[in-house]
Amino acid sequence: MVYSVKLKTCRAWAVFFITLAYGLAFAEYPDKTIRIITAEAGGGSDFASRLIAPALASALGQQVMVDNRGLLAAEIAAKAASDGYSLLLSGATLWLLPYMRDNVPYRITDFSPISMATRAPNILVIHPQVPAKSTHELIVLAKAKPKELNYATSGTGNSVHIAAELFRVMAGIDIVRVNYKGAARALTELSSGQVQLMFAVPGSAMPHVRSGRLTALAVTSLEASPLAPGLPTVAAALPGYESVSYLAIFVPAGTRAPVVTRLNEAIVRALQKPDVKEKFFSAGLETLPTTPDQLAYVVHSDMKKSGELIMAAGIRAD
Repeated sequence: MVYSVKLKTCRAWAVFFITLAYGLAFAEYPDKTIRIITAEAGGGSDFASRLIAPALASALGQQVMVDNRGLLAAEIAAKAASDGYSLLLSGATLWLLPYMRDNVPYRITDFSPISMATRAPNILVIHPQVPAKSTHELIVLAKAKPKELNYATSGTGNSVHIAAELFRVMAGIDIVRVNYKGAARALTELSSGQVQLMFAVPGSAMPHVRSGRLTALAVTSLEASPLAPGLPTVAAALPGYESVSYLAIFVPAGTRAPVVTRLNEAIVRALQKPDVKEKFFSAGLETLPTTPDQLAYVVHSDMKKSGELIMAAGIRAD
């Protein structure tokens, strides 16, 4: 009986010290430099990472660096230690690429969600000589002239491409895709009349609209966007249409819950800073801090909607 009591007491103290050690270990997080792994320098995710990094460093009291890894970013992040020191900032390609390419070396289940970072609709823009003053008129024109209207994209499987494909399918029109290596080239060709329409990102499209080189018809979000004041939605002419691009932050799967919580709180605080929000807005992006569960919901919803579209349309990554 005495032995049993002593054994229970020893076990209780063992659990206490293990719990204490566990708590102290995570109370010290972070105690070294954190890295945000993202795509190539100069892209949208790189821009976002470099805005977030100093604000996150301030919130955590630790240095945060941006680690540009190009097309290998997600693969490298998936294989990183699950200790909270390697973050991944990525767009929807992270969860949609497996629908477009075989043998992708990672899956979304290799990551744990932290928070959404930004959101932006696309802008439906046309060359001024296209005889349409609204989305409805554009659809009518496309139906009257199948295969005569060309639409520009700046890559395969990105928001520009998905928005256009969803529009084509839902409107029941036959328009021809012309793909360019970058948004700048695509918009230049659109401005010169080589192609007739594009679903461009706000930061790239609106300067051309303000100069009169392009005409903006609508935004692809369900509701009007402050990024393009006064523009109606595509959904007003095509009920149920919605296409929004996101940038989000993840860590490798298996990262401890206390670390996920700490990172989420710090990232939300960073994204809510007025100067950070203003800089993102000036670049055509709205900050969108969320809980991990909210991010997971958006990802899974987008996988279902966009994934089905990608497979139905036979979209394959370059």
